[in-house]
Amino acid sequence: MKARPQSATASASEVDPGALQDVLQALADPVRRSIIRQLAESSAPISCGSFDLWVAKSTLTYHFNMLRSAGIIHQFEQGTSKMNLLRKDDVDAAYPGLLDSVLAATASESHS
Repeated sequence: MKARPQSATASASEVDPGALQDVLQALADPVRRSIIRQLAESSAPISCGSFDLWVAKSTLTYHFNMLRSAGIIHQFEQGTSKMNLLRKDDVDAAYPGLLDSVLAATASESHS
């Protein structure tokens, strides 16, 4: 039987979407925007090792921590993997339209 992924909403131990400055800082980096884009395009959680990115594993850990501490992603363990979900509903509730705007800009960046 396949384990059902946890909800993308915050648990009691998780950070709510942070101050606008923290969220914008987390979204300013192209690696983190790529992570957000890939999560937004996926209908299922993505393990840390499955992202199509161009940086070292240790650098990825830093980027995932930035996104998690800003309240943009939810991470949970599934077997030996750390899985990631975009907390779009939570971020949209705090900052309506922000993620949609960032995702639209990121899509146009990748086509330039």
